[in-house]
Amino acid sequence: MFTKFTKLGDNAYKSKRDLVDQIIAELSVHASIEELVFYPAVRREVEGADDDVLEALEEHHVAKWLLSELDGMDPKHERFDAKVKVLIESVKHHIEEEESALFPEVRQALGRTQLQELG
Repeated sequence: MFTKFTKLGDNAYKSKRDLVDQIIAELSVHASIEELVFYPAVRREVEGADDDVLEALEEHHVAKWLLSELDGMDPKHERFDAKVKVLIESVKHHIEEEESALFPEVRQALGRTQLQELG
């Protein structure tokens, strides 16, 4: 979805609005699942992961703030594209940190069976 957004033309307002609405829905669900299921399990089961989880929660907070600002914002607003760009950069940074630091620790601590149950 992020790639699609970046490829849309400057005047593709309807497409931008539709895509951002989809991004809002998908990221909101994803963040909720991580916050309610994944992060509490990581804090319980992975020794030393508290700082990483707390940072991830703060990154979620920032992303949700941007999502709330984008929700219903006119795609013609001068700051609409800039907000989406900041959201994309923030989420990509969050993903990179999780994949490079947190997920390997979680895989090692939980093992395949626990991860499948958690999933």
